[in-house]
Amino acid sequence: AADIPCSAYRSSWNNPRIEWKFQKGSSLVLFYYGGELTEPYKNRVQFSPTTIHFSTVTRQDTGKYICEVVGDSSQIAKSEVNLIVQGAA
Repeated sequence: AADIPCSAYRSSWNNPRIEWKFQKGSSLVLFYYGGELTEPYKNRVQFSPTTIHFSTVTRQDTGKYICEVVGDSSQIAKSEVNLIVQGAA
């Protein structure tokens, strides 16, 4: 399991919108968008405003996780976490 924090989250912002992206090499996957987890993350990721929790991780999940938070006055905050998964494929 793995927890990835969204340090960009601001509880003081009114109704912030959160998006999560996963970057691996040149590919970018939007996996939490519009309040929904996309496939195939839906079955193994739990979302909370401050953290995403992976119930299982594999080597495929190694990469950069980008959390983008947008406030209703168009403020934007962004944080990134690099996840490196060792061990079994």
